[in-house]
Amino acid sequence: MCYFPRMSSKLFESRLAVLGAGKLGGILLRAYLKQGLFGASRVTATVRHGERAAALAHELGIVVTNDNREAVKAADIVLLTVKPQTVGQVLQEIAPEISESALVISVAASVPTGFVEQQLAAASGGKHDKIAVVRAMPNTPASVDCGMTAICGGTHAQTEHLEMARTMFDAVGRTIVLDEKHMDAVTGLSASGPAFAYIILESLAEAGVKVGLPRDVATLLAAQMMKGAASVVLETGDHPALLKDAVTTPAGCTIDGILELEEGKLRVTLIKAVVKATSRAGELLFEK
Repeated sequence: MCYFPRMSSKLFESRLAVLGAGKLGGILLRAYLKQGLFGASRVTATVRHGERAAALAHELGIVVTNDNREAVKAADIVLLTVKPQTVGQVLQEIAPEISESALVISVAASVPTGFVEQQLAAASGGKHDKIAVVRAMPNTPASVDCGMTAICGGTHAQTEHLEMARTMFDAVGRTIVLDEKHMDAVTGLSASGPAFAYIILESLAEAGVKVGLPRDVATLLAAQMMKGAASVVLETGDHPALLKDAVTTPAGCTIDGILELEEGKLRVTLIKAVVKATSRAGELLFEK
């Protein structure tokens, strides 16, 4: 994880409101507070239920409320971690109270920056027609600081805003800046991808059991192997095909296994899974 020192200092002095602090919001909050990226006294979060609010406030030592409008008052950064279907309603709710200089970061899948900008401008009578918006798509491995996040800026987001968002998501893994046209593809690949990887991991572990390994041993071997293989790609920058060839010796056992994978159409099935998830990512905003 790599931070901009100046930006980290600026974030610590900023007031943060996290709206919809569920699973992902909770992951991010815990990382920010643990690493000292934001001061607890400057953080406010919202959840739906009173019991959950009390429990989260006690655990994290921050203000937690059910009132989104109250939470965004005086906030320098507003982090939207609500479901895509409720983004419009939440934006209309907070528009009268949000600061014109605030940075709005949305992690809602399928929600374009333009939609956020339009909703805030309309609900504020044009007052927020130049508000800075950043769209982000993290994934669940952020819970162990191995997340992958892609971010893009809206019409009025400046380099400084992107740096602020990048520093925030670097706290839970790696972050890249992309054009917004790629964000649904990011959702289909890196946000949905962990589920695909878990299915592969589970299948490899089952195979280990089939050939006589204890289940816990098979799972450990499969998980560490996948982690190691991914780490080699990230550390060396080598193409996966080249690394595959390095493992595959002539007339060895690996090539026989690869032949089975090819006959089972694993490669095309995974490609189709990402394509389908990407297509689905573009539909979520319009569902009720």
